[in-house]
Amino acid sequence: MQAVAALGEAELTIVNPIGLPPWPLGQTGRYRAIAETPAQSELAGLPVLHPRFTLIPKLGGDSNPRRIAPAVLPLVRDLHAAAPFDVVDAQFFFPDGPAAAAVATALGLPLTIKARGSDIHHWGGRPGALRQMREAADRAAALLSVSYALRKDMVALGMPEERIVVHYTGLDRDRFQVMERKVARGLVSAVPELGIWEKGPLIVTPGALIAIKGQRLAIEALQELPDAHLALAGAGEDEPALRAHAAELGVADRVQFLGQVSHDLLPRLLSAADVVVLPSEREGLANVWVEALACGTPLVIPDIGGAREVVRDDTAGRIVPRHPRSIAAAVGAILADPPSQEDVAANAARFSWQANAAELVGIWREAAENGPR
Repeated sequence: MQAVAALGEAELTIVNPIGLPPWPLGQTGRYRAIAETPAQSELAGLPVLHPRFTLIPKLGGDSNPRRIAPAVLPLVRDLHAAAPFDVVDAQFFFPDGPAAAAVATALGLPLTIKARGSDIHHWGGRPGALRQMREAADRAAALLSVSYALRKDMVALGMPEERIVVHYTGLDRDRFQVMERKVARGLVSAVPELGIWEKGPLIVTPGALIAIKGQRLAIEALQELPDAHLALAGAGEDEPALRAHAAELGVADRVQFLGQVSHDLLPRLLSAADVVVLPSEREGLANVWVEALACGTPLVIPDIGGAREVVRDDTAGRIVPRHPRSIAAAVGAILADPPSQEDVAANAARFSWQANAAELVGIWREAAENGPR
């Protein structure tokens, strides 16, 4: 939304509801920190409002929209009375989409909803959630999808094809750009706490350490790549199991767990890598795919989501089955005949936050002109 604000063509009111379990659970463990979120915060200079709704952990997922909407509506209704809105936009299909649909209906405003991947693939497989998603889709003036592949999945779930617009992710071109690989490798290997190796092929796998991201497959692929090292950039619940698996396979000395990588370090890390491997089980069109390409680093990814819209030839990398040997073979082929960083980066030339923002504002403007459905 920073890029949208920078255009100066739309005034934004951002509402990010906070879900908390009933007392006393809402004051314990990880919920304690969430409960301390102020009613209004700021994100990159943009004000963000945080109304509360009741969250039922593990059991209440399908019913979250019915709790979010009444928590949001009084606040938004007052704001609308003071300075009328033109459009209600949801940036995630579930639970945001159905909740936003209820708000838009109450205010008599047009609605737009964006699908990103997991919201369609996970929640679309739950009958209760899917019913609400279809109802929200029917009310929407426009539906946005991060890829053509995800658009097909949305249509298969019964959403109106004629109203689904492909809206690709953006890219911060000032941050993610080619840095000569040796220079980048020298910079990241000089950071003591990272423990990045100075020499030898470097594979980087960014992402939360959770099962669906597939880091286990990247670790197993190392057995076929005896000279390569793997850096896992991310944190998550699977870290102990992944460490144990690397030890069992005898590759622990070639796997580095970097933890959560800072905003400033990520572009250098991607530039330093010879290959970025992301064996995810599912994605829409992952931002990090585009960010890696912009840094001049080829990808090895499975045939999921919008993969074929990003890896269109060998200069961008390889699309392979989610199998360690297939991953290793693709990495080996890239290491044996690497494309130039400039050729790789050319694949990301069509992505930018400026283009993303301009397209989004255009969709909102059309929705406002046409009015609610």
